[in-house]
Amino acid sequence: MDDIKLLDAVERYIRGEMTPDERLHFEQLRKANAEVDQLVVEHTLFLQQMNRFSEWKKFKQSLQEVHINLAEQGEINSDKPRGRIVYLWRKYKKVTAIAASIAGITTIVLSALVWSVAPKTPTSELETLKRKLNAQENKTNQLQTDLNHVKDKVNSPVNNPASSPIEFKSGGTGFLIDAKGLMITNAHIVKNSRNIRVVNAKGQQFNAFVVRLDITRDVAVIKIDDDQFKPAISLPYSIRKSTSDIAEPVFTLGYPRDEIVYGEGYLSARTGFNGDTLSCQISIAANPGNSGGPIFDHNGEVIGILTSKETETEGVVFAVQSKYIYRVLDDLKKSPLYKNMKLPTKSTLSGLEKTQQVKKIQDFVFIVKGD
Repeated sequence: MDDIKLLDAVERYIRGEMTPDERLHFEQLRKANAEVDQLVVEHTLFLQQMNRFSEWKKFKQSLQEVHINLAEQGEINSDKPRGRIVYLWRKYKKVTAIAASIAGITTIVLSALVWSVAPKTPTSELETLKRKLNAQENKTNQLQTDLNHVKDKVNSPVNNPASSPIEFKSGGTGFLIDAKGLMITNAHIVKNSRNIRVVNAKGQQFNAFVVRLDITRDVAVIKIDDDQFKPAISLPYSIRKSTSDIAEPVFTLGYPRDEIVYGEGYLSARTGFNGDTLSCQISIAANPGNSGGPIFDHNGEVIGILTSKETETEGVVFAVQSKYIYRVLDDLKKSPLYKNMKLPTKSTLSGLEKTQQVKKIQDFVFIVKGD
């Protein structure tokens, strides 16, 4: 298959335009050929970025109208004349920045010339010039403050018109493995998505993109990519390296509905489906929305990633063992973006009651949506 035909097949696969037989054949090709699998991941990410760029352009075009409407409705704490100044500043900010830079450079050069030609210039005149420069800088800083204020208002979920048309068709659970926004979920939720949205327990929504897909194990690594997301200082739980013991009590948090749901059970087998040694079997009640969620031991350590449910047996699910996350990290560290990333190795939840553990964990478990 030449490059053009392969790229065409990848696009048809991502868009869901393949017949069931074609799709089955192509997924077998992905499993057998790592280069094809990587091409699908990279092209999916490219399409996500292009779609996000298109949405941002539309958003910028509507920004002026949104700002005026906000000012008229009293949502912005400024009168109309000031709103008009911000409006003009937003519209001509690039020109203003260039002009300000030129003016600043010119002022510095002229000041240097004056100083060299007339070194005995009275101190009072130099002080006056300094005050004028400071006043000009203060005005520029105030304009930037006003601009940021308007941007914060318009970028809020309530006033952001760019986010409303997206229709999300798949959903599940994901959890952070890094305080800066790297998280784990199921591959089937995000593998064909151009837009990925994650929602925390407070209802805040953030954009995300795919970093790595493992179709075979149904695991995906995604990264929150949103200016509104505030990275945490650290995660309260750790990622366990060793294999858990049979009959060890465990619990999970997930989103089978719009609010977070707690479930508990125990490890029933150290291996997964067909004896897979990187997976394990858990006896626990789980629904489709729990997919991709974390499984914790009594110390608040992640021991697995919930991936699938046994349809013939009630209360039995399979999970990828947490040591697999370390394998993924080793691969990610080959990229300069993730070479310094470290997984949390110490849990601060050990010894706490379950209710306290859940309170500390729930802010790091998200709903994951794909279109």
